[in-house]
Amino acid sequence: MTSMNPLSFELVLAPIPYFWPRGRVLSFYEAIAEAPVDTVVLGETVCARRAELRLPDWIALGRDLAAAGKRVVLAGYALIESESHLKWVRRLVEQDEFAVEANEMGTVRLLAAAGRRDWIAGASLNVYNPHALAQLHEAGARRWLPPPELSRAALAHLLEGFTALEQGTIETELPVWGPLALAHSARCFTARHYRLQKDACEFRCLAHPAGLPLATRDGADFLVLNGVQVLSARPWSLMDRLEEVTPLAQALRLVPAPEGTLERIAALDRARRFGEMPAPEPESCNGFWYGESGFVYRAPSSSPLAAR
Repeated sequence: MTSMNPLSFELVLAPIPYFWPRGRVLSFYEAIAEAPVDTVVLGETVCARRAELRLPDWIALGRDLAAAGKRVVLAGYALIESESHLKWVRRLVEQDEFAVEANEMGTVRLLAAAGRRDWIAGASLNVYNPHALAQLHEAGARRWLPPPELSRAALAHLLEGFTALEQGTIETELPVWGPLALAHSARCFTARHYRLQKDACEFRCLAHPAGLPLATRDGADFLVLNGVQVLSARPWSLMDRLEEVTPLAQALRLVPAPEGTLERIAALDRARRFGEMPAPEPESCNGFWYGESGFVYRAPSSSPLAAR
């Protein structure tokens, strides 16, 4: 662990990407209410069949967290597949108690039509150029998340281009720890693994609180199946190079995990209060940040930015 100057950033907890039982979810957020995290994003973003908590439950949970001093955001699905999904998103947009994170363009259109100016553009919207970002900002987005494969250099160039358009300001939020969401599909990968139909999946995701690992024929970690979502086998981590991240982002995001979430929140809080750099995590990945293959881990001392 090394020292640096204290940093200024908002600490955001992403939605739980996995299917956890209701009791586990509620216990997790009871602990989060006491943790030094500023903003909590709630909701089911992966699969509508994961319905142990419904929208009124998420709103009630949001009220509890708001009473504990947290800012609360409600997230929408990354994939809309039916009229029932769309009805859920409409209800999400119609509530005005909490801000909304839009993870697909249908939600964006509903938010824009409602005149809302408080929403967040999720990473799955895949914004790669300043003109696209300007359109989302014009539609009401106050914050955005870059797609995971956008490198540091590309992100800096995009933000410079957005500034040049003179369309106002928009906040940037960057993930600093957690598995990368690489793809979504109308087909459920977990159900297929068990030779089940998607609509009769028996909720097998409950048996995999961190997803279902997928290895190559040589036994190497490859991907993680999470229902209709595919995640990276290695967690993404920029926690040990915050000095590279904070000049580009006002908020940093952590993805909940079955173990270690509170410890990582505490480590990031120490970084912003005392300047303590979190320890490197060689079992993680950060290649996309440097324009390389995503699964690569580049140690801080070997990064192309270290000598600058």
